[in-house]
Amino acid sequence: MTKETVLSNARIVLEDKIVEGSVLIRDGRIAGISEGKSAIGEDFEGDYLIPGLVELHTDHLEAHYSPRPGVRWNKTAAIQAHDAQIVTSGITTVFDCLRMGSDEDGGFERGEMRDMADAIQAAEREDRLRAEHLIHLRCEVSADNVLDHFQDFEKDPYVRLVSLMDHAPGQRQFQTMDQYIFYYQKKRGLSDEAFARFVAKRQEESAKYATPHRDVISKVCAERGITIASHDDATLAHVDEAINYGVRLAEFPTSVDAAKASHGAGMSVLMGAPNIVRGKSHSGNIAARDLAELGVLDVLSSDYVPLSLLHAPFILADEIESISLPQAIAMVTATPAKTVSLNDRGRIAEGLRADLVRVRRDHGVPVTRSVWREGRRVA
Repeated sequence: MTKETVLSNARIVLEDKIVEGSVLIRDGRIAGISEGKSAIGEDFEGDYLIPGLVELHTDHLEAHYSPRPGVRWNKTAAIQAHDAQIVTSGITTVFDCLRMGSDEDGGFERGEMRDMADAIQAAEREDRLRAEHLIHLRCEVSADNVLDHFQDFEKDPYVRLVSLMDHAPGQRQFQTMDQYIFYYQKKRGLSDEAFARFVAKRQEESAKYATPHRDVISKVCAERGITIASHDDATLAHVDEAINYGVRLAEFPTSVDAAKASHGAGMSVLMGAPNIVRGKSHSGNIAARDLAELGVLDVLSSDYVPLSLLHAPFILADEIESISLPQAIAMVTATPAKTVSLNDRGRIAEGLRADLVRVRRDHGVPVTRSVWREGRRVA
């Protein structure tokens, strides 16, 4: 039986403009877009109608699963709590980050993230979830056990994105020891001697493992059609390396030169939406707003604050003259979807999935009023 829904009197955010009108949903797809006022359907009263947000990089599930050091929460309960906050932030497609490779910085035992992925998929089968959950494997290539963890996902079709990371001192995010000292010595309360041993070990592991692990993981991704992301690229040499590995997503570049080169090479440059909301990076690296003003910011990620993904585009449109609201919304919808080859969503256009969000925003923080995933109201 055909099911139809009409959403009327909305400010519809299309790819290149905003129109006032209505959207017809039929059997989970967008069946029509018309301009003008209407007395038929759900009256949006002038609220925005935007595509469902597509989140490529969030550590938020991990915060629910391990809310305190050494604490592990029930996986299904953690997933449901994460999903609820994701959906009410307007996110209808989320790539849950699962950490591959453990070291002194913590991480998880082998099999723990596989169990989490199984729990996500079981929750989906049991109709517990409102957003669509896919998997992003965050591979710490300098960890000696990263390939063991990665192997647990060799046949998982939910894995659609893999990032290649190296958080060793002197690498990428930690180009200077000042940042590394703050993150690892001061936070852990390590003595100078203990910290020196820690640094030496991480540097040795990076020198030994990083390149061969990148080679193996990128080869597997190419064979399986999985999108590859680089992480914290800082130099032009890093960008050249990413090009050689077939990287399509440049996550959190730490220099303007790296961001420009990545964008120029056809990669989507991703930065954190919290960086936009706060006006600066929490780790002291470049501000996402600076990249937006230079025209080399393509994708936003909520990273650790889900609602920031809805908030940040409005800030960009308000504060940067060269960025319209449709362009800003594309950074959290159409462009991330295209980057990972999800071509059935991310835009309000006939034939695409009816992943849609009703947003009221007169000033300040926007409010999510309703959310539809494939035409089904989920919030």
